[in-house]
Amino acid sequence: MRDHSNKKKDIHKDIDIDAETAAEDLKASQTEAAVSGDVNIDEASNLDPVTIKMQELAQEAALDRDRLLRLSAEFENYKKRMSRQMDDFKKYANEVLLKDLLTIVDNLERAATPLPGAAAKESVAECVREGVELTLHEIIKILNRHHVAAIDAMNQPFDPAYHEAVMQEPSDDYPENTVINVFQKGYMIHDRLLRPAMVVVSKKNA
Repeated sequence: MRDHSNKKKDIHKDIDIDAETAAEDLKASQTEAAVSGDVNIDEASNLDPVTIKMQELAQEAALDRDRLLRLSAEFENYKKRMSRQMDDFKKYANEVLLKDLLTIVDNLERAATPLPGAAAKESVAECVREGVELTLHEIIKILNRHHVAAIDAMNQPFDPAYHEAVMQEPSDDYPENTVINVFQKGYMIHDRLLRPAMVVVSKKNA
């Protein structure tokens, strides 16, 4: 009888140990699933508060990482956009000043052009002309340094993007819509129009 009782106690003890081990294994698997996000908070409500808190923190960390990646991409796009705007500003910052200088260039070009049929110039007039030519030459150098260039319009097909027609003139010597005279030169700054050329355009004779 005593041996039989001891055997029954050993069996119950083994069963208790197996049940306890199974419970611990189940709890461990639930904890791992909760932390990895395989189960939500409601499904893990039977877990201890520490495990629930770990799951909440893991989810918040994932959201924060996603927000950080989006902000990083937006910041990179912002830097590229600002860099392009700064490059444009550097290229065209002097546009207004250079456009004002063009009026001086026009006047000097007129002064440097000798009148047709004029008599021999006096020495004073010759010095003035030479001074005007030198001044014009220096101003053109300044414009070139700032990437301002004259538009070659003469004998070119009329282009409203670069030319401004002030009149049309019948002509048999040029194709229709050809620039046959330039009243005022046009200028470009880099690849942008600074001022259109004021031109006379040919048309067919009636």
